[in-house]
Amino acid sequence: MEATTTELVDTGEKRDARGRRLTPAARRAELVAAWRQSGLTQAAFARREGVKHPTFATWVQEVRHGGRPRSAGRPNGRRRSAPVRFAEVRWPLAMPTLPTAAIEVRLPDGTVVRGAHASEVAAVVRALRG
Repeated sequence: MEATTTELVDTGEKRDARGRRLTPAARRAELVAAWRQSGLTQAAFARREGVKHPTFATWVQEVRHGGRPRSAGRPNGRRRSAPVRFAEVRWPLAMPTLPTAAIEVRLPDGTVVRGAHASEVAAVVRALRG
């Protein structure tokens, strides 16, 4: 069996917990300025510098928008929608006691519709079934 020799080379680059190379903001700005002077496409420039194109495109956005990418904090660059809020609503607000001659309809799915007027009960049943 042959022995394998491994050498660890520390380039001094800082990396995050996932092993991705961290580039300081000043260096990113330098690279963007160099790209603008180069006449290359973003993809070609990024490839030449050993940077992934999507990463470099984000750096260009950061420089254009004052240090912050347009899509910062938004997945896939989408706008954040307002958080969904729920409120309990009781209808009617003051529940009157129904007259003794109230109409009650039980639908096959177990839904019960009650009301004092046949036309109102019929309208609710039509809305539920339709």
